[in-house]
Amino acid sequence: MEQLFASLADGLLIGFVYGLAAMGLTLIFGVMDVINLGHGPIIALGMFGVFFFAGSTGWGLNPYLALVIVAVLGLIFGMIMYFVAVHRVLNAPHLSSLLSTFSVNMMIIGVGTALFTTSPRNLEFSLGSLQLGPVNLLGTRVMAALIAVLVTAVLYVFLYRTQPGKAIRAVANNRDAAELMGIPSTKMLALSFGLGTMLAAIAGGLIATFFSFNILAGGVYELKSFVIVVLGGLGNPTGALIGGLILGAMEGVVPTFMPVSWVPVIEFVLFVVILLVRPTGLLGGR
Repeated sequence: MEQLFASLADGLLIGFVYGLAAMGLTLIFGVMDVINLGHGPIIALGMFGVFFFAGSTGWGLNPYLALVIVAVLGLIFGMIMYFVAVHRVLNAPHLSSLLSTFSVNMMIIGVGTALFTTSPRNLEFSLGSLQLGPVNLLGTRVMAALIAVLVTAVLYVFLYRTQPGKAIRAVANNRDAAELMGIPSTKMLALSFGLGTMLAAIAGGLIATFFSFNILAGGVYELKSFVIVVLGGLGNPTGALIGGLILGAMEGVVPTFMPVSWVPVIEFVLFVVILLVRPTGLLGGR
């Protein structure tokens, strides 16, 4: 039982970060009905960003200070990516936006492989551990979960309490009506794509503080993000966070009963079951 509780707690902490990564994917889909297939490499860029700003071979900053820089760069990169790869195909068939974002995926992986190779990198950083009864929690994972919750809260306040956030929600609800009210829909769409990219980069930076990674590592988390957004509901950021916790708990608990290799099998079985039984997700789309 002690091992079960420890694994569950560890899985839930990672689940917050999974939820943050999936939130970037579902935010973009909820606002503009675009599935961003460049999501995984952007997560990997977030990992490398923190590594180069905070690693011993880089600037040597505190990883959480480096995370702020990565977040800003992620926002800028996302807005540029929107204008280059998404804006012109926004009203085209869905396959056009899929192919466009997939091309960005391949370009990032190609350039990243040439620059960084596929050798694993590791950020030498530790915050010790936290003992809660029989459960021993790594400090980096506790901090990552707290930051994920904080970023989620800030995103909620931004979307529901600020003028740009309300404009993004108006554009997501009815783009034509929003433009008639004087809202610049193109700028709001670019901002929302930038925010989604920023969330992916932040999640990648947090993952880099406790897992080794390479330029291909983001693909695994992209697949997990798809499972989470389907589980929580496409276009529903709150559902993404809850879906991340469910997936994280599953990843923590399953290895105590069966080999770790069964975890992705169970995840994608769950993915298919949710699509068949409740395609709108547990909380429904938004």
